Amino acid sequence: MPEGRYLSYIRVSTVKQGQSGLGLEGQRAAVQNYLNGGRWSLLGEFVEVESGKKNNRPELSRALAACRVKKATLIIAKIDRLARNSSFLMGIIDSGVDVVFCDLPQILVGAAGRFMLQQMASVAELEAGLISERTKAALKAKVARDGQWDRHAGHHLVPGAGQSAAVEARQRRAQDCAEDLRVYIDDARAAGITTLRGLAQALAEHGIASPGGSEWTATTVRRLLLRLDGARAT
Repeated sequence: MPEGRYLSYIRVSTVKQGQSGLGLEGQRAAVQNYLNGGRWSLLGEFVEVESGKKNNRPELSRALAACRVKKATLIIAKIDRLARNSSFLMGIIDSGVDVVFCDLPQILVGAAGRFMLQQMASVAELEAGLISERTKAALKAKVARDGQWDRHAGHHLVPGAGQSAAVEARQRRAQDCAEDLRVYIDDARAAGITTLRGLAQALAEHGIASPGGSEWTATTVRRLLLRLDGARAT
């Protein structure tokens, strides 16, 4: 039976569908049915309104960030065609968040589930590669048939500074952690909370621990704000 803390992610395909609620209630019911019978708490819901062929999913990014800071599992009501989208699957794998799917309960929480997602992503990437190869072969045949030539500029690899790779990786992780918390800081400021102690209290009320795993203090909030304000200025 499901246990623990969850956040749900629901997708609808058009703005009109999202406003009307068509499809939303069915997905919400799927989430409730999946969780039924366990000791769990549903902390919130994120609704993504997709349109056309756009791959950007801001609500998914927000949901994953919320799961990281709240130590929650993401429950996705419907994966269907996204199972063939390697960028979507790799984004979930790289997020470090445990995810379950109502319409694909075979994917488990934890290392086994991440392994299954990796296999799905590999298959999706293979399919995309085969399509690309077939497209290139068709273009090559067309050039040969029509007597046209197509030249492409080469690509040069620029070696990176390997000595600073570890430092840069730590800095990226710290910045990613700060960005996960930006929405909570912005919401608190919008509510009129401006002091360091007040912001620390707001984060604590959301059940969010500091990066070191302890309670927020004025000092740790100041460091967070310096990192966020520095990122916004660049």
